[in-house]
Amino acid sequence: MQMIREGIQAQLKKLKMPVVNFKVEHPKDEQHGDYSTNVVLVLAKEVGIKPREVAEKIWELLANDIEMNRLIEKIEVAGAGFINFYLKKEYLIEEAGAARKKGYGKNKQLAGQRIMVEYTDPNPFKEMHIGHLMSNTIGESLARILIAQGAEVKRANYQGDVGLHVAKAIWGIRQELGMRKLELGELEKWELKERQKLMGQAYALGATRYEEDEEVKKEIHELNLQIYQRSNAETNKLYDVGREWSLAYFETIYARLGTKFDEYFFESEAGPVGLEVVKEGLAKGVLEVGEEGAVVYKGEKDHLHTRVFRNKLGLPTYEAKDLGLAKTKYGRYSYDRSYIVTANEITEYFKVVLRVMEQLYPELAAKTTHIPHGMMKLVSGKMSSRTGKVITGEGLLNDLKAVVQLKMGEREIKERERVADMVAVGALKYTVLRQAIGGDIVYEPEKMTNLEGDTGPYLQYTFARAKSVLAKSEITRDQPSQLHGINPSNEEMSILRWIYRYPEVVVEAGEKFAPQLVATYIYELATRFNSFYNAHKIGDNVERLALTEAVANILESGLGLLGIQAPTEM
Repeated sequence: MQMIREGIQAQLKKLKMPVVNFKVEHPKDEQHGDYSTNVVLVLAKEVGIKPREVAEKIWELLANDIEMNRLIEKIEVAGAGFINFYLKKEYLIEEAGAARKKGYGKNKQLAGQRIMVEYTDPNPFKEMHIGHLMSNTIGESLARILIAQGAEVKRANYQGDVGLHVAKAIWGIRQELGMRKLELGELEKWELKERQKLMGQAYALGATRYEEDEEVKKEIHELNLQIYQRSNAETNKLYDVGREWSLAYFETIYARLGTKFDEYFFESEAGPVGLEVVKEGLAKGVLEVGEEGAVVYKGEKDHLHTRVFRNKLGLPTYEAKDLGLAKTKYGRYSYDRSYIVTANEITEYFKVVLRVMEQLYPELAAKTTHIPHGMMKLVSGKMSSRTGKVITGEGLLNDLKAVVQLKMGEREIKERERVADMVAVGALKYTVLRQAIGGDIVYEPEKMTNLEGDTGPYLQYTFARAKSVLAKSEITRDQPSQLHGINPSNEEMSILRWIYRYPEVVVEAGEKFAPQLVATYIYELATRFNSFYNAHKIGDNVERLALTEAVANILESGLGLLGIQAPTEM
């Protein structure tokens, strides 16, 4: 694509025509070529001559361009003045040969860039829920796409280990221990997931009673102060043990999802830094003292909400902690860009935080981008962890896994449990990533786990099919020239005319923060491969095996960019 763009720009200079912004893209209908440009239509408006005349002048020069002729079979002027380009079969075959090698699609476009991506962000003492799975899925994919373009990426996780939710959970734990007549030491003998489940129930109990009973509310506020001040031995013990259990449990979920974080940040460390930021904000007049001594930012002047940064008790709010977090992050890793992936329900909140950051630390604000995503909804609507009526992240994965296992039937599969889990996770991740970040998703386990159609399992199954074909062959496929003998059928040509686009898709996905572009690309590749597979016997045909290997390699790579593992059998 870049070569075509540069070729057109060179010819415009020869014709002494103005430099204009034009598009070079893939036509929706491949009968109209592999690339098409609207440069003529743009120029016609600028120069004031008929589009067809401009098109024919440019076409004549392009047709005699030696570098262009190396890759382009023919150039046509179509319609009102579009110029269509058809790639040579030899070039398509060469690209397919390159696609057989590991690393195809990677580039160095972001080499030297230091990037931090923050995502997942669960709260200790609470269950990890579906929203955290969505954030993890999107953040992990973005991190992988940026790494594929040469960036140095640090995966970061910011966890709320202090705050009112912790006090509610600890109050609830006390009640649960009392009702069950248990000592804390006895809980330590429980399975980790059972301990985490109890903490989730304890939080739900504390949150409910907090709303219903004024005395309980006072007790929880007192606990909150004790946690911040570390002033009560019993509270400290419950806090330390509960925090440790939660973090250990979260690691089991991260492992299942295929995520390994480089940096962990906590509200307990961001809070004190945030309080210093509040002082600075007051000194600079960015923040001001509001009712009952709370420190606020009056956002109305910026068409934003007024928000509290230090409450009347002198404690840092989420807003202050996020400012403290930004300083803490940069102090630990001096990034060029920082991306924060969260649900879109706190978009307005982040607008205020970033506006205050812009006034206090403009360089940090310029490096920081909030990426909001939509919600995953059940048929009955959104979830709520306040009441405990919530499907946990682990519960959802287990639910999907059970559906996958039913669909596996009696098929003999090695490592059946592991494959079922890979397919369940793949089903979830692909459902999240196949659409643009920001849209809501409905949880439909039967549809998500289907082996046909636009699903993760369909892509995993196609990859497994391709690997099976390669494994059954008795021919060693280690010669790059094997594809050059191919006389492609329609189905083979269809694959060849799709493979070469993969590197472009990777670049565009990174530029636009759009994993869905990768998802769409590999779904179409899988569809074309399956048409080829159904129409032709591959057997030991070396050219077809080489083409199959190229497809398998790209599918594995593309699924990898989405954070999805590719099983070799299903």
